[in-house]
Amino acid sequence: FLSVTEDLVRRRAEHNNCEIFSLEEISLHQQEIEKLEHLDKWCRDLKILYLQNNLIPKIENVSKLKKLEYLNVALNNIERIENLEGCEELKKLDLTANFIGELSSIESLKCNIHLKELFLMGNPCTEFEGYRQFVVATLQQLKYLDSKEIERSERIKALQDYPEVQWKIREQEEAYLLKRAREKEEAQRRMQERKDEKQKQMDAKLGCDSPDSPQEKPNQAETDGEQEGCRTVENYDDDEDRKFWEEPTPYTPESRLETHRYIEEKRRAKDNVRESKKREKTAWTLVTAEGKVLNVNVPKLHFSLKDDEENNQIILDLAVYRHLDTSLLDVDVQPTYIRVLVKGKPFQLVLPEEVKPDSSSAKRSQTTGHLVVTMPKAKEIILAKQKVSASIKHSDCNTQQKTTRRSGQVEKLEVDPSKYSFPDVTKIVQEKERTGQGPIKLQPQKVTEPKK
Repeated sequence: FLSVTEDLVRRRAEHNNCEIFSLEEISLHQQEIEKLEHLDKWCRDLKILYLQNNLIPKIENVSKLKKLEYLNVALNNIERIENLEGCEELKKLDLTANFIGELSSIESLKCNIHLKELFLMGNPCTEFEGYRQFVVATLQQLKYLDSKEIERSERIKALQDYPEVQWKIREQEEAYLLKRAREKEEAQRRMQERKDEKQKQMDAKLGCDSPDSPQEKPNQAETDGEQEGCRTVENYDDDEDRKFWEEPTPYTPESRLETHRYIEEKRRAKDNVRESKKREKTAWTLVTAEGKVLNVNVPKLHFSLKDDEENNQIILDLAVYRHLDTSLLDVDVQPTYIRVLVKGKPFQLVLPEEVKPDSSSAKRSQTTGHLVVTMPKAKEIILAKQKVSASIKHSDCNTQQKTTRRSGQVEKLEVDPSKYSFPDVTKIVQEKERTGQGPIKLQPQKVTEPKK
């Protein structure tokens, strides 16, 4: 059976920051609870408790809730009113649509002196002759019964007729209790029949699934009969479902519980079928029978594969979902391929070059959430090229430092910084071209002297 669990109470206590010791109000309706317990230990400060539309057969384990003011247990399987004497502050009690036939059990509510409202609509006891008069006369603290106000005159009349009404109620109670005993026997018999039918069904399935004996081969008629039997077994579930819902049954706590169990059983069977289908679908071919590794992308994720020659490694960037928990990722690096399971779905990629699995690393990006796998190549790196480039860079740095030293504070743009010199203005025009050009008076003296 399902009972009240701490996890359930904490989930329903979100309005109180999931703290249950200081809870004053909680709603546990439609939770398929079959036993009421633990609340009197965990939630001592409860003032309002909603438990409607469950499968609770008995009011229990609430007597320590001294501050409880409103209890709603409508639409349950409760048959008598009890164990509420300790709820000293109880003002409102809702027992609508239960199975209370023992009306005299309301006498236990005399201790609840603050009780003002009581709801008993939809219970078998409301069909009793003199029901309202009996309740009004028994519980004199009540102000409202079944949403109807109790007038002073009504209470006086009820108290006057109380002995006679009480005797009638006792008689009707006894008749109802006999009827309930028969209903319980009928429910027990029906449950046994269902078990027997289920056993027959299981036997038929086992007989249908068992392989033929190798000694003798069955003839055609026997084979047809077995196939017909198998088809009958396959259609049995539909027939059973139709029979269950079409069969008229009395509205009792047993039939309500049986209906719930039947629905739950069918739901579990469907879930099992769904799970088995999922398992069948997950048979992915990752490596062929010949041993060839295949490229597979079942989760349909974007990815990029980069060959980082400078650092002699291969980098895989897999665009996994940003908010996916890392525990749902499983990375397996092999020398020739990489496999990543994303929520059980495989992503597999054949690598262009052999890598070192032991030196590989996998990280999640903090911004994008992508999975980045770095895989060093198995072939050793050739460092000659890197040394040359390093020396060139070093010489460039030295020349730059020399240039800045020569230029002082002012930096000038030079064609060749290693050869720093000012241009020679006197040699812009050659000497041989200059002699014999221009007027005679401009010719220098030293040009004419060697001619003499």
